[in-house]
Amino acid sequence: MIKNRETFGSRFAVIMTFAGSAIGLGNIWRFPYLAGEGGGAAFVLLYLVFTLLFSLPIFMVESIIGRRSGANCMGAVKKLAPGRAWQLLGALSVITPLVIVSYYSVVGGWSLEFFLKSCGLAFTGCDPESVKDLFPAFTSSFWGPSFCFTAFLALSCLIVASGVKKGIEKFSKYSIPVLFLMMVLIMVYSLSLDGAGAGVRYLVKPDFSKLSLPVCASALGQSFYSLSLGMGIIITYSSYVDKKENLLASGSWTAFFDAAFALMAGFAIMPAVFTAGIEPSSGPGLIFQTLPFIFAKMGIDLPVVSAAAAILFFLCICISALTSSVSLIEVGVAYLVEEKGLRRGTAALTVFAGTWVAGMLCSLSIGPLSGLAVMGKPLFDLLDIFSSNFLLLFGSVMAVLLVGWKMSRQDVWDEFTNSGSLRTNVRIFRPLYFIIKYVTPLALVAIFISNFIF
Repeated sequence: MIKNRETFGSRFAVIMTFAGSAIGLGNIWRFPYLAGEGGGAAFVLLYLVFTLLFSLPIFMVESIIGRRSGANCMGAVKKLAPGRAWQLLGALSVITPLVIVSYYSVVGGWSLEFFLKSCGLAFTGCDPESVKDLFPAFTSSFWGPSFCFTAFLALSCLIVASGVKKGIEKFSKYSIPVLFLMMVLIMVYSLSLDGAGAGVRYLVKPDFSKLSLPVCASALGQSFYSLSLGMGIIITYSSYVDKKENLLASGSWTAFFDAAFALMAGFAIMPAVFTAGIEPSSGPGLIFQTLPFIFAKMGIDLPVVSAAAAILFFLCICISALTSSVSLIEVGVAYLVEEKGLRRGTAALTVFAGTWVAGMLCSLSIGPLSGLAVMGKPLFDLLDIFSSNFLLLFGSVMAVLLVGWKMSRQDVWDEFTNSGSLRTNVRIFRPLYFIIKYVTPLALVAIFISNFIF
């Protein structure tokens, strides 16, 4: 392990930090509209099955790589699997999160803008139908989205520049419990709306006729995206975990919190979608069109409650966006600090500069430059699809092969069971190792190939 390297201070800090990386816009922004496109409950069921059978074992794989090496993604690969062939995994693990944060921060900017609008009572006392046009009007402009995207990305980099304990850990320890409390309040309110029953049925009554290989790939991609797999985040964060901690417990709690939050977000968003009469499969802007409509409608009779609910909801989105963007940025910063010798502040500034350029292009691709499509899609959509359906899968395949076939079985056993001191982990090691070595690689390759076909 690298000397003078920071580590997380407690088990609670480990779980909250991992949960912070998993819980984000992937749950609030991405999960509801993908569920809408995939047939509601059928997609949700697939998502939960994939999380248990594939995502959690891969989470263990990346945790083992990170803690065993005690290094950033590139350093981990150099230490555990010397040789040029494996360096691709290290490179992918650094590049992928930076690709994701470039367009993710654009959505973070949207959440910041709508939080500011809610603080300015923009949805209170307005015609409910007219507020649906606020989102397309905002994203089609230049200055507004550019400023909010830049501010969001700068804040994320500032938190990372503060360090592991003083920045990332401290932010996660306080923000995640608050985030859950706010989402519970929002969900309870959403379920009380007129017409909420249709949204609930949409999430609990499966429509298996809509299942297809693309939907399966989308559900698996969302599970990966939501748990931060294939992004280098788990490898990086696990390198800060003390050797006494139980990796299985940390991973299981993270998967539980992540899935619970995603379902809570679904039950908070979908009832409002049906109440507002908006198509569930209307895409990335779903929550930014649905919720303002609800808040405006509520503001006719209950202006104070409407204003408070709007501020609470969009603050929730901002916090969840920040917890994930911080983890994405930390991967690149850790690499620059440990492999290139940069100071943390300089590394954070370097990541900001690179992702700002890519993010601006993503923002403009759905605004002033919407006519410039790549392969028939805006750059924003293209990077989202490419990262979730290809980069994450490819990185996960390589990580699984490294642990299942490159590392010695004894080293994997030592890391997973804490050298045999964790009895539960010892009992389940054999079936888990079989899944990692044989089942998971075949499943990932099958999904990876299907993405090319469809």
